[in-house]
Amino acid sequence: MNKNIILIGYMGCGKSSVGKQLAKSYQMDYIDLDDYIEKNEGNTIKSIFENKGEVYFRKIEAIHLQDCLSSLRNTVLSLGGGTPCFGINMNTIINANNATSVYLQTSIGELSKRLFTEKDKRPLIAHTTTVDELTEFIAKHVFERSQYYLQSELKVSTDSKSVDEIVDEIGRLLAN
Repeated sequence: MNKNIILIGYMGCGKSSVGKQLAKSYQMDYIDLDDYIEKNEGNTIKSIFENKGEVYFRKIEAIHLQDCLSSLRNTVLSLGGGTPCFGINMNTIINANNATSVYLQTSIGELSKRLFTEKDKRPLIAHTTTVDELTEFIAKHVFERSQYYLQSELKVSTDSKSVDEIVDEIGRLLAN
C-alpha cells in the first residue's frame, strides 16, 4: 500500500478487527485512535467520559486525531465511531495527506446484534436495557452520523462478510 488507510464507521462495525487484519495483510502499522488517546491521556475512554464528560473527550479526541494524522506512515488508523462527526474532524480526515478514508457500513440490525452483549463496555449505549431500545438508539445515531461517514472516499458493506473478505475488498478497491 502506498497510502495510509483511515477506517470510519459506527461502533461495532468492525473497525478494530478489520484494521488489525488489514495492517497485517499489507505489512502496515496499526493504530486504534481510542487506544492512542488512552495511552496519551493516561486514562480510559470510559473514565474520561465519566469524569470529564463527552465535550472534553471530543476536544482531546480532535487534538489526538490531528497528531496521529500528521505523523502517519504506512498505517491503518481505526477511528472511534463518533470521531468524524464532531468539530472539523471529517475535514481533517478528508484533507489528510497520503490517506484514504474507508467507511465500514453495517446494517442497524447487525450492529444491534454485535453490540447488545458488550453494551456495558461502551459509554454511549450502556444506558440501553433491551435490544429494541438499543436498536432504536443505534438507528437514530447512524442516521445523524451518516452524513459524515458517507463523505469517506470508499464505502464497504460489512454485513454477512468475514474480516478476511472485508480486507480483500478494501485491498481491491485501493488497487483501482
